Amino acid sequence: MTWMGETPGGNETAPGLALLPRQGTPRLLGPLLLDYLGLEALPPMSAVTGIDGLMAAVGFRRKNGERNLWERQDRTLLVGEEPLEDGGRLVWALPVPWSTEPASPKVPQASPPGERVEDRVRFLSLASHDLRGSLANIRSYAALLLNGRIPLEPKAQRGLETILRNADRALSFAQDFFDSSRADLGALACERERQPLLPILDAAVERTRAAASAANVGLELDTLPELPDVTVDAGRIQHAVEAFVHHLLARAQPGEVLHVRAERLGHQVRVEVRRDGAAVPEEDITAVFQCEERAFRERKLEDPLRVFLARQEVEAHGGQVGAQADAGGTTLFLTLPLSLPAEVGHPAGWQA
Repeated sequence: MTWMGETPGGNETAPGLALLPRQGTPRLLGPLLLDYLGLEALPPMSAVTGIDGLMAAVGFRRKNGERNLWERQDRTLLVGEEPLEDGGRLVWALPVPWSTEPASPKVPQASPPGERVEDRVRFLSLASHDLRGSLANIRSYAALLLNGRIPLEPKAQRGLETILRNADRALSFAQDFFDSSRADLGALACERERQPLLPILDAAVERTRAAASAANVGLELDTLPELPDVTVDAGRIQHAVEAFVHHLLARAQPGEVLHVRAERLGHQVRVEVRRDGAAVPEEDITAVFQCEERAFRERKLEDPLRVFLARQEVEAHGGQVGAQADAGGTTLFLTLPLSLPAEVGHPAGWQA
């Protein structure tokens, strides 16, 4: 059973996102939620802890008989939320197909498409700077307190270690979110240069080795045949391989082994991460690179977004991604052309 990713002709709708912290007011994660709500800004509101309070504050009411559908006049939204480790909630919203209200009424129809994309990319850069800057400060102070110069009680040390771990996870998620959003706009930065593939794969294995050890799963970089150099952004391809490893680690059983390997196939190089173990359901294979479908089904966004960004990164290089399952295990793979096409297709949208 094999599934190959294909880039669609047009991008699917991306969700509007907002963060509901345990304390304080809701924080927007990008401009889309306001577009879908039909608002210029969120109205003043006290702290809200869930969807009901947020949607009531912006004038929506739950559609009769529907748990996740909210409506206001002719505008209908599909709304959900995910709990976060710190007690906050990540709220997402999407316009439903039968809503007759335009999804983005604030955008002048006469605006040149290039100008709108440029504005969106600038907005993403500002949002990324603000969010990542705050998280980086939290991480820096936690690391400073853990440097051993200040005596800490065991409970305080465990708390700081938890803060540091969650800050790293949040920074990684934020980077993936903003990179994927830029890719949706065709603005994913890729600095390609000709280089050997082995150091890239070796770096990906080393960065994920601690996670594999914690899961009691083996991780091996198989001996590679002689391969030609590839013209790639090393960081992007390394991230894609790491995403494959993390995805399979989450499904591996203690004692299993993941193998990272590569081979030349004609005018392209194929890189694969193989997990030897029980086969996974067919629906998991066909949906592995579908961010939106997986996020709604699994009620988590972190891994679906990370693997989907891997797809976008590979497609930005003119390559493809795919998944295979057989009785002996599961394989995620990517292919890279040995010579970059003159015109590289647009990366995948939010969901194929």
